[in-house]
Amino acid sequence: MNMYRANVSTTLIDRVSAWLKKAALDGENLEPLIKGFCERLAAAGLPLVRVHLSFSMLHPLYDALGFTWQRGKGVTVEGFRKVLEGPDSERILRSPYFYLLSNNLEYLRRRIDVATPSEFPVFDDLKQLGATDYLAFVQSFGDGTGQGMLGSWTTDIPGGFNDDVIEALLKIQNSLAVAAKMAVLGKLADNMLTTYLGGNAGKRVLSGQIRRGDGETIRAALVMADMRQSTLLAEKEGRQVYIDTLNQFFDAIATPFNRNGGEILSFIGDGFLAVYPCGRHREPSQKATRAAMAAVRQASLRMQELNIERKRAGVGEIRYGVGLHIGNVMFGNVGLRDRLTFSAFGGAVNEVERLQGLTKKFSQPVIASQAFATYCGGDWVTLGQERLRGLRQKVTVLLPGEGNLKVDPAEAIEKDSRDLQSEAERVMLLYRDSRKQKSNDMLETLLQ
Repeated sequence: MNMYRANVSTTLIDRVSAWLKKAALDGENLEPLIKGFCERLAAAGLPLVRVHLSFSMLHPLYDALGFTWQRGKGVTVEGFRKVLEGPDSERILRSPYFYLLSNNLEYLRRRIDVATPSEFPVFDDLKQLGATDYLAFVQSFGDGTGQGMLGSWTTDIPGGFNDDVIEALLKIQNSLAVAAKMAVLGKLADNMLTTYLGGNAGKRVLSGQIRRGDGETIRAALVMADMRQSTLLAEKEGRQVYIDTLNQFFDAIATPFNRNGGEILSFIGDGFLAVYPCGRHREPSQKATRAAMAAVRQASLRMQELNIERKRAGVGEIRYGVGLHIGNVMFGNVGLRDRLTFSAFGGAVNEVERLQGLTKKFSQPVIASQAFATYCGGDWVTLGQERLRGLRQKVTVLLPGEGNLKVDPAEAIEKDSRDLQSEAERVMLLYRDSRKQKSNDMLETLLQ
């Protein structure tokens, strides 16, 4: 076999390391950091066909983020949620990463030969790339936070990695870990603010809008939703059943309002407030109200599916009410000097809350104001005029007609497909969970 000897330039590798340090100081995000790193390694002459890197994250919804770079194809990003299900657990248990962790190893190298049975299932995939050599590693960030990095380098050159390439990879790996740790910490701040405050509010806080009274007046389509008979459920079934039911409700009804320009601004007990910010003219107001109405259709279908599943499980259906409105709201920080909340306030917010309350009186799941219906257009049925608490004049309230509730084929219900899961990410969670039942886990702090 002809052996290909890769000539590694120490100068170019040092340049990649310097770029990593600068990217870390500049606060580069994780995705462009990984993409720039892999492309620079390839440009420096390292014979890589595939690089995979996964980072455990302190995040309320995700355990890890994974990045896979392939030569000529760029980087794909995968987020791994905190639930591990599926038929491929055996593949995970037989992965190189799980082997590394189970044996408390830092590195694992294997030659890959198409004529030899694959030691690990992932090698079957790598053979399709023409891979000849594989080097996997695990590296903790060493700060006791449970954050770390798993990854692998793959080449397709005849004869595999030579010692010069392996030395270069081991050398640059430490610089990558430092830069990645900085990016992970930055991502952590963004993750937490986005998860707990919402995307728009989180960005405002990160940009410095943090003092009490900071804010502005915006125009928005407003959605207020509420689960019915939640107090009775909590008293009858207990705390855990109530919490599980509430999460089912939010998963079904709230998800559509956090897409397509909408944002869940706050969860209020067993309900939530969503906003669709828009300009003050007719066209943006129409766009915002129609997006909110499309989300109502999605939410209605999702609730129907949920209640069908609950009926099969022998539990009662979940009923709900949704109020729709449009108006000006104050958007910003209020509260105590040392304890603030970022949300929307003002008359329009109070009005949409009271519109939602009218769904009980009229025994209808959705009620809108005249202003919302006018901008949204379509089919509406007038219920009459009602006096909302705090308003002198009565307001006309309407419910969506059959035409407004009909789902267009293009709006077919969006299933929440499970996020693509890289093998490294699934190994992280499976290994962590398997060791929770055992004491003295040698890497529990890395994976918990």
